[in-house]
Amino acid sequence: MRKLLLLTTVILVGLVFIARLFYLQVYNTSSNNLFEDSAIKPEFNYPKRGYVYDRNGKLLVANQPSYDVMVIPRDVVPMDSTELNEFCELLKITKEDYNKKLERATNYSPRLPSPFVPQLSKTDYAVLQEKMHKYEGFYIQKRSLRSYQTTIGANVLGDIGEVNRGIIAKQPYYRMGDLIGKQGVEKTYEEILRGVKGIKFIQKDRFNKNIGPYKEGIYDTLPKPGKDITITIDAQLQAYGELLMTNKRGGIIAIEPESGEILTMVSGPSYNPNLLVGRDRSKNFSKLYNDSIAKPLFDRGLQAMYSPGSPFKNLNALIALQEGVVTTEDRFSCSLGYRYGNRKMGCHVHKSPVNMNTGIYESCNAYFANVYRKIIDKYDTPAEGMDNWSQHIKSFGLGNYLNNDLSVGQPGKVPTAATYDRAYGKNRWYTTFTLSNAIGQGEVLATPIQLANMAAAIGNRGYYYTPHIIKNIEGGTISSKFTNPKYTTIEKQHFEPVVQGMYDVYNKGTAKRLQVKGIEICGKTGTAENFAIIDSTKTQLTDHSIFVAFAPKDNPKIAIAVFVENGYFGSRFAGRMASLMIEYYLKGEISRTDMENFVLRYSLEHEYDKPYSGEPFGINRQTTLEPISEEEFQELLKLKAEITKS
Repeated sequence: MRKLLLLTTVILVGLVFIARLFYLQVYNTSSNNLFEDSAIKPEFNYPKRGYVYDRNGKLLVANQPSYDVMVIPRDVVPMDSTELNEFCELLKITKEDYNKKLERATNYSPRLPSPFVPQLSKTDYAVLQEKMHKYEGFYIQKRSLRSYQTTIGANVLGDIGEVNRGIIAKQPYYRMGDLIGKQGVEKTYEEILRGVKGIKFIQKDRFNKNIGPYKEGIYDTLPKPGKDITITIDAQLQAYGELLMTNKRGGIIAIEPESGEILTMVSGPSYNPNLLVGRDRSKNFSKLYNDSIAKPLFDRGLQAMYSPGSPFKNLNALIALQEGVVTTEDRFSCSLGYRYGNRKMGCHVHKSPVNMNTGIYESCNAYFANVYRKIIDKYDTPAEGMDNWSQHIKSFGLGNYLNNDLSVGQPGKVPTAATYDRAYGKNRWYTTFTLSNAIGQGEVLATPIQLANMAAAIGNRGYYYTPHIIKNIEGGTISSKFTNPKYTTIEKQHFEPVVQGMYDVYNKGTAKRLQVKGIEICGKTGTAENFAIIDSTKTQLTDHSIFVAFAPKDNPKIAIAVFVENGYFGSRFAGRMASLMIEYYLKGEISRTDMENFVLRYSLEHEYDKPYSGEPFGINRQTTLEPISEEEFQELLKLKAEITKS
């Protein structure tokens, strides 16, 4: 009986071992489990990252080889003092650096490879490659870094950088040392551009020596290269826009109205995208990030929310026509402004009374104050009127992120009845409390891209396409959300009077000195009040210069919004820049060199210094013009010539 029991026990134990061995050999050999096996070493093969081209086929972003020294902490053999000194000299690091890097890698994983010294130069790689066999646990991993074939569009293109533990925890595809898109199209289209890593599993013997592929490589995979993409940006127009924004802060967004494709996306000040490539990336990024005054990493075209100013009046004109509260010939008086109660909304000198056409091209505040009151007061309560007005405004893409494919953005702000209920109490406010909305001030905020999209919707007479940066994906298609039109709440027939008013802004209104021969431009100047907190006091600074436009008048090919911080009235800087951008895009050359010279010659850096220097602001917050040196001006003209040649 005992023999039988012993035999049975032996058989059962044997079956358990056989079953366990069968499970390990057959069912538990997925690539994920192989990472946990101490006798198997994973080696990654990184794919070619996809190239980026502009709308005309110009290569903007390519690749260059990079070499990382990788470490597997458990495989590292302790070195004597001489060996360690030699190794540190080869890597150009100190012993303290060596210890810190090894500790960091060990904390991440003793078994898995992680970067020890990333991005060696070709020279360092050539020297180190011959001696790597002496340092067990270390090896060189080849991968690609970005090579920017341009010096412009840093905010558009973005950059790539190492993943952190937070990203790894959320996206298991990545491992320590992997690169990921951090900003711009590199971030938005990361999965398309990056491709898929390949992997090899190397079997080791009991002496920790490589003895060949694990199971003859049945679990190995080849890398899949990333796909090339074409973006909607016109590189020449982008370069010209950045040139015009030299020595200024602000944003320029240009859109193709018939498609929603973004033609240019300028943010000033900008920087050379090549600064964020290579071993100096961290140092350069910190310098840009810590510039809390100029904020070069802050994309003003997408993230800066400004009061839209007078261009917003066009929407109030359209809403008034749609609501039937005014006709195009209704006239309102203007006595240097609009009085309500004991307050007055000021205005500049022009003829009075004014109808809609004159109100638009003269940018009359009194006219639009009257129109706005009629829109809100049409309804039984101000709250009902406000919510109806708000829905009309939002139909033009204001007050939301636009659902685009850009890596950053802001929603702006369109007030509703709830906004004023919170401020004054429910049913305790009146239309006059909100009157600044009539002229694009007060609680209304918009980003440059929202105003460019608004201009496109007006140019299209009532619809727009979601602004987007992607034009083509290699072997793929773009989302239908970018190809289906979005309609506003305003009927088509109401747009013509407003379009004519914008056209007359150039013919006889506030932009009559900005005309470009041979191009019918419809535009609207704007000046927005500008405040900042200085020494705990709300201080009014020099006004912002704003301009929106589209051209030509019928079937427009470009819609544009320009914001120049502290630029004063709309036609001084923003209007000139918009006209120049439109001419350059439609004609490929500049005839109004007088406007171009003005924009390039005068800097606004002194205006931006005033809040910190204590220098007083000009009369009526007017920008004081300060020319750059003749040498600097000639350098900018050379840059213009280079842009034209490219």
